[in-house]
Amino acid sequence: MKVADKKALDRYRAKLDFARTNKVNASETPAERAAAKKRAATDWEYLVQRYFGHYASAPTADFHVEWATLVERDPMFTGFSKWGRGLAKSVWNNVIIPFGLWLREGKKYLVLISVNEKRAVRLLEDLRAEFEANPQILADFGEQRTEGDWEEALWITRGGFIGQAMGFGQSCRGLRVREKRPDHFVLDDMETRATIKNEKRQDEMVEWTETELLPAMDGESERLIFANNWFAEVMYLRKLSKLHPEWKVHEVRAYNAVTYEPAWPAKYTRDYYRNKEKRMGILSARAEYNHDAKPKGKDFKPDWIHWQRLPRIDHFKVIVGHWDIAYAGTETSDFNAVRIWGLKDTEFYYINSFVQQSKMRPALVFMAETQRRLPPSVIVHWRYESQFWNGEVDRTIREVEKEYRISLNMVKVDTPRSRKYDRILRLQGYYQNGRMIYNQAKQSHPDTQQGLRQLFGIEPNYSTKDDAPDADEQAVGFLEKYVEYGSDANQLRTGRINPLNERI
Repeated sequence: MKVADKKALDRYRAKLDFARTNKVNASETPAERAAAKKRAATDWEYLVQRYFGHYASAPTADFHVEWATLVERDPMFTGFSKWGRGLAKSVWNNVIIPFGLWLREGKKYLVLISVNEKRAVRLLEDLRAEFEANPQILADFGEQRTEGDWEEALWITRGGFIGQAMGFGQSCRGLRVREKRPDHFVLDDMETRATIKNEKRQDEMVEWTETELLPAMDGESERLIFANNWFAEVMYLRKLSKLHPEWKVHEVRAYNAVTYEPAWPAKYTRDYYRNKEKRMGILSARAEYNHDAKPKGKDFKPDWIHWQRLPRIDHFKVIVGHWDIAYAGTETSDFNAVRIWGLKDTEFYYINSFVQQSKMRPALVFMAETQRRLPPSVIVHWRYESQFWNGEVDRTIREVEKEYRISLNMVKVDTPRSRKYDRILRLQGYYQNGRMIYNQAKQSHPDTQQGLRQLFGIEPNYSTKDDAPDADEQAVGFLEKYVEYGSDANQLRTGRINPLNERI
């Protein structure tokens, strides 16, 4: 036996062993069994308890039932299971929902499609193993394995469930088993790190879905489900959803980015996601768990960020902290952005920041604690735009100053009249020429990463949050006044570039 075949066989045997771990009530009477089967056909949560308790490491979430009900009620349903990582997308879409629909509707022809047939087989064999070895399924419906119709890429149960695995690009034309045509497609793991780098490939996937896949269904039931993380800015999933706005997008973010409240609190805690952000970085974590795709950067590029060890804090000529004020503190509100920058020679050094969708007080506490830790000889010039001033701002400042027994000496500055995009774009030259230096000690700092995310989202007609880069522009604009360029009158304030892209 080939090594690959042995590994595949061992993997499937492990799935059979897992399916056998589901509990079965051996003392159940025929009447009780009939009642339980009837209940499972109308109650998704009970169906999971009875047939897939071995999968249930935590109680079923409300969004699981909501999604399953949407799919169940519309035989022509087409939609995207846009759930964050770890929310059981594959289990529900590849195992629980197809089984539940078979239980409710009778015969079922499921085609599971992935990036290639090998991957599709691996995904489909989870359900195949349940039909073959799950003791509760066998007790309720009898032996399901059929000799001669139990291949890994195409199998048929005694109860009339057909499961087929296919890879992207395979022809769907004329797809049928005897007189039956597919009535349920699930596309899972179609998008990989490789495909998101190839937009031409994504366009081919869109065309294949529209011209090959959709016509392959022909009947009273034609369900089409997409199950994949939306982790990138450009994906075939996003393209399809824009082309077909009538298709349902069922979005569930794994956690609230402000409060860290989990979408599935029975399984995850706030600290679980806080730790994920610390270990992965805020950009990567929110891309995987909350669909906040990492921006690639058009006007500002990730490779323009220069991480270095900071000079001693008392070696900066001037230090400024600019506060872009926000009030609401909700998941959709603007960010309170406090950006601290220092000037040394002709370079601008990012020192630290607070960038959170919070109330005003946490931002002021950050400033107060920063100032209290500084040596007496180091001064931070705290500033904020006068347009934000009101009595509530003034009261909160005074409360924090009194609590920390310090004076922030905050200065109100007038709002520049030029367009915000044009103002932020002024920083482009400084970034290109290596004059914006980032504190390497803050490389995994969530607020620093959030600031970079906003910076990389700046482009013409952008719709992303811009509080951090706006504060950066204001801070650097203040520091510019203190730059001395020496006797070289020809040196531009934004520097010059040699052919090696080095500042001279």
